[in-house]
This record gives sequence, structure tokens and C-alpha cells, in this order.
Amino acid sequence: MPSPKAKTPGRGSPVLGGSNGRYEFMSLTKPLCRSSPPPPPLLLLQRQGSDPTTARLRVSESPTRRRGSGSSSSTGSAPQPPPEEDDGIRLNPSFVRVALSSLLAIDLWMSKRLGVCACEDSSWGSVRPLMKLIEVSGHGIPWLAGSAYCLYKSDSAAGQEVMLNLLLGLLLDLILVGIVKAVVRRRRPAHNRMDMFATFSVDRFSFPSGHATRAAMCGRFLLAHLVLAAPLRVLVLLWAGLVGLSRVMLGRHNVTDVMFGFWMGYFQYNLVEMLWLSAQTLQGLMGQSA
Repeated sequence: MPSPKAKTPGRGSPVLGGSNGRYEFMSLTKPLCRSSPPPPPLLLLQRQGSDPTTARLRVSESPTRRRGSGSSSSTGSAPQPPPEEDDGIRLNPSFVRVALSSLLAIDLWMSKRLGVCACEDSSWGSVRPLMKLIEVSGHGIPWLAGSAYCLYKSDSAAGQEVMLNLLLGLLLDLILVGIVKAVVRRRRPAHNRMDMFATFSVDRFSFPSGHATRAAMCGRFLLAHLVLAAPLRVLVLLWAGLVGLSRVMLGRHNVTDVMFGFWMGYFQYNLVEMLWLSAQTLQGLMGQSA
């Protein structure tokens, strides 16, 4: 006698006919059909007549939720990796940083190429003694000693006024250059030989060039108060330029050190003019000292 066919369950029936004639209960997590997505657990629990609050609690206690909470708690206070957008922003340097890095690379390359008198074995090593003579001509000690001697030997009040302000300008230059060098603390080029004339502790730093600041400031001072003849004015400008060039050729400074030194010395003269001591002030100071 043929076995009766299993009755196809209706829509929403909780059972399905098995191949062996037995009935199997559907799993609540399996979809009813291939085309329709599985209903959420909350809806299934509501169909079974559960309370909505209890259904929410059961959903929150599902294995998936517990696994997620367990993984988050297991990490503890471990640092979270930054988002991908932050990584992209951090890995892409700004335009200003790229420009400064490029200028620095060009500065180091030019300084090394122009350091042709850095040692006796360099391509222009035979010119090194002449460059060192120009170096001494821009040193602070000869200028301080010469200004003090001219101030002592001067007979006129106008000459004493000029020499006194030149001496004060040289002292101001030493103070400002020393402060900037101590703040910036840029090392001298690697190809430099520390055989400079009368160096001090701050002279191991390179930025800015004290010779360049002194040459620019003294050049403007001489052109404004002491040198009037055109040929001598040309010589003063040539001397200032050679002092700056000798710093790079001897390997003492980078190109930017000399360029900033010229700019700084140019404006130092404006500060000297602002703090100018007149002849009357000088006579008052000399009278009080007497």
C-alpha cells in the first residue's frame, strides 16, 4: 500500500516533510525560501508571543553581540589605529615643508660645490691663503681694535662721534649674531676645517655668518659717514662682497648663512641710526667721566 504523500505545509508552517517520511522542525535562523531574506530574530520572537522588552534583551545577548563585546573588552586599553584619512594626511607632507626641504638640499649642494678652498687639496687650494686674508679683514677683533684706536686718536668732536657709533654698532653686531647663532644652532658645513682666526664657543655654529653681517653693516656705515669718493665706494662694495664669498669658498658657511647675514647686517645699520649718539651726548658722557 503506497505511503501517503506528505502534506505540504502552508505558508509560515513550522515543519517540513523529510525524505525519510519523518517531519523536521525548521530552524528559526533559516530563510523560508530562497528569494526572501531571513526575518530578524526580534520579529521571530514577537511571532512566538514574547514580550518586546524580553525580545530586545535576547537579541542583545546573541552570540554575535557577545563575540563583539568580548573582542572589544579583550583589547582593553590598547591604542586604536588612526583612521585611514589621518594616515593619508600625515603621510602627505605640506607644500611648505616640501619647498623648505628642496631649498635646504639646494643650499647644501651649492655650498659644497662652491667650497673650492676648503682645504689645500681642493681645486682652488692655492687661493686659500688669500681667502683667509679676506676672512681676517672681516673679523670682529680688527674692527673693534681699529675703531677704539681711531676714537682715541680723533681730535674733532665729529670724528669722535662717528667712531663711537661705529664701535657701538660693532658691539651690537656681536651681541645679535651670538644670540641668533645660539638659538638656531646650525652646524658648520662638513667640509669646513676649524682653523679660523680667534674663534669663540658660539663660533662653532654657522647661521648666520658674522662676517657677512659685519661686512654689510660696516659697508653701509662707511658709505654713509666716511667714504665719499666714488672709487673708494666701489672698493667698499667689492670688499663686502668678497668677504661673503670667502666664507662659502673656505667652507665656513652655507650660502643661506651668508645671504641671511647680508640681510641682517643691512638692517643692523638702521638700528645703529636709530640709537645714534650725538656729539653733545658724547661730551656729556666724557664730562661725567672726567
